[in-house]
Amino acid sequence: MSREERRRRSEPMLSLVGLTGFGERYPHELSGGMKQRVSIARGLVQDPPVLLMDEPFAALDEQTRMTMGHELLRIWSTTNKTVVFITHSLTEAVYLADEVYVMSPRPGRMLDHIMIDLPRPRTYEMMATDTFGRLRDRIWQQIRKSH
Repeated sequence: MSREERRRRSEPMLSLVGLTGFGERYPHELSGGMKQRVSIARGLVQDPPVLLMDEPFAALDEQTRMTMGHELLRIWSTTNKTVVFITHSLTEAVYLADEVYVMSPRPGRMLDHIMIDLPRPRTYEMMATDTFGRLRDRIWQQIRKSH
């Protein structure tokens, strides 16, 4: 693919992830959250039917992690891509997902399949609701039982 074709395809993705004007920056010039946005743009530029995200926010501080989760929901609502999101954060799982699959430790097997019936768009205030707490607790109880 030519340089101009790469640029033509990447510019809309950088805009989508909130990085307009940062296309010429080097990785060491970007914050952790910006690097995660680049990773999302890199995945989306190929226009895959499914976006696989394995612990993408694990190295981020809590505030950046929350912001990136909210940004991921915004990007998802724009692209409508199927996202398979792997996380160890119970709060992140409930906040981002429509469905949560709880897995056991070795050997990995499915312990539970939980439908997340929270309305969209998701808001930070939902995290303080009884429903959110019950969903998070159900995940935790499954994890505790498996250990």
